[in-house]
Amino acid sequence: MKLFRLAAILAMPLLLASCLLSPGKFTASLDIRKDRSFTFAYQGEVIMLDPSESMASSMAGAMGGEVSKPSESEDTANKSEDVADVAANKSAPAEPSAQTIAQRKAIAEALSKEAGYRSVEYLGGNKMRVDYLVTGKLDRNFVYPLNIDAMAIIPWMAIELRKDGTARMMAIAFGDSNQNMTGATGKPDVSAAERDGIFTFTTDATLVMQNNEAGLAAGPGTKVVWRVTPTSKAVPTAVVRFP
Repeated sequence: MKLFRLAAILAMPLLLASCLLSPGKFTASLDIRKDRSFTFAYQGEVIMLDPSESMASSMAGAMGGEVSKPSESEDTANKSEDVADVAANKSAPAEPSAQTIAQRKAIAEALSKEAGYRSVEYLGGNKMRVDYLVTGKLDRNFVYPLNIDAMAIIPWMAIELRKDGTARMMAIAFGDSNQNMTGATGKPDVSAAERDGIFTFTTDATLVMQNNEAGLAAGPGTKVVWRVTPTSKAVPTAVVRFP
């Protein structure tokens, strides 16, 4: 817990200067071949959020020491208030300022200059629509998204290579964000509120593990399909072994 608080405090200046991107309505896929080639695709909405909104309570908890556990009645009341607040905010969204709109348009423009983005369209408010596809070789780790100009620093997808000839895939943004720094307080996470999509993972390498309770999808080949919603708990994860 102390290590988490220290990491959260150290990360605060960077997070407050960054843009928090979150999935909206989407379809996404990752294919990893036994020759270590891979293809990652994401088509759909991207939600642009102010990190200070979702980090404020986490930072307060991180700097304020241990948080006492509320009683069952207090906990129930707090959760009801949180849900009501989220519902109220969703039903009556605040109009973004001209400066905020300009910043969001600049973010969309910055992403459009990055290799892999076939199209980026600002939709107004806090949304843009992207069509992203990248292919490559897993001779190093891979994360998405990561864009310095847009200050997008928190990835949704990470592929980690290991020395034992395996690779671990984690679709971080498609699962329970309470496992991440942005949801450390357990309160409803605004970054997950609008995610709604399907994530498909395929491979012809040896599948060592995957955490979808439904198991492998029917049909030829190795395929795992996760349904992603605001309440999805498990972060889609798989480990493959290369020949």
